[in-house]
Amino acid sequence: MVRVFSRILSVAVLIGSVAGLAGCAGSVAPEIKRLPERVELSGTFYRGQDNQSGPQVLASLLSQQGIVITPGLLDKPLQLPGAEARLQQNMLNLAREYGMVVYPLDANLPALLAQVAAGNPVMVRFTEGSAFWAGPRYAILAGYNRDKQTVLLRAGMNRRTLMSFSSFESAFKDAGGWAVLIQKPDQLPANVDQQRWLKAAGDLAQAGQEQAAARAKRALSAQ
Repeated sequence: MVRVFSRILSVAVLIGSVAGLAGCAGSVAPEIKRLPERVELSGTFYRGQDNQSGPQVLASLLSQQGIVITPGLLDKPLQLPGAEARLQQNMLNLAREYGMVVYPLDANLPALLAQVAAGNPVMVRFTEGSAFWAGPRYAILAGYNRDKQTVLLRAGMNRRTLMSFSSFESAFKDAGGWAVLIQKPDQLPANVDQQRWLKAAGDLAQAGQEQAAARAKRALSAQ
């Protein structure tokens, strides 16, 4: 009888341990727990093939800021085809030429989701593909579900691509952990880093958008 009870106790401890480990594996960061349970942003989204993801995402975000544009109109200023190696920098330069502040974000999920919760779509780069072939793609991080631990991406031909937190974090970090906001000068990010915003305003001034840069600085002073 003692032996049977001992075995039952051992099994119970083992089950409890496994459940505890599963709970830890599925836990989310405290910063995410403080955010709304679920967010999905609306806004213009241009569908496109994978090799068009950069112009597609940039045009979508510029359109959401009130600029009349389509992905096809960005090929020439982005020097496509031919300048794919400089695409990322060219996209940021072009966004500034349109008077937008390009604000880089920290490379972690809580920082990205905090912006989405505040209503700011995030331009991200992530690795997409299979074990045999994978490449970097651009997408709009436009939502999340905290309880299901999923993010919502607008990418490629799909307006609603769902990925688990862990899969997205892996694909995001594998592509360099790069994410930015493309904001109007008077539209401050959530939890704005003052020095980072001022640096972004300075980059805007260097792009020839002095008035927009001044607006960005005034917005920071007025908060």
